Amino acid sequence: MSTVKEAVEVEVPLHTAYNQWTQFEEFPNFMEGVEEIRQLDDTHNHWVTKIGGVRREFDTEIVDQLADERITWRTTSGDTHQKGTVRFQRVDDSHTRVELVMDIEPTGAVEKAADMAGVIDRRVKGDMRRFKDYMEHRGGESGAWRGRVKPGPS
Repeated sequence: MSTVKEAVEVEVPLHTAYNQWTQFEEFPNFMEGVEEIRQLDDTHNHWVTKIGGVRREFDTEIVDQLADERITWRTTSGDTHQKGTVRFQRVDDSHTRVELVMDIEPTGAVEKAADMAGVIDRRVKGDMRRFKDYMEHRGGESGAWRGRVKPGPS
């Protein structure tokens, strides 16, 4: 299992950064290799990715979500194994620190080699930079989901 961490400071208010991150179907606009995300309900998403010529489909479940603070998820199906948390921290009225921490368990020879070469880490860092650029050029969120998802018993 590899852990990837990256943080960016985005020049938008806290609620704007958080609200946009809840718009999962918009992720292909800034995440390299993400072809499609379909939001199935408030806590489940279906992902289609193509990375290094390898196409993957998998489902994720949001297990903890608190508006303007954090979103935590895990995969529930497919051959991609990951969990992660994105945290939002107010810097000032017009700046937000967004930190992503993901635990990824590469499967297959191609993904394991990519992980060893630092490809996954660089991709996540690039995705976070692209989120920053996307938000700062966009100027506002495309929507919002401000519900609460409470973690269940482990």
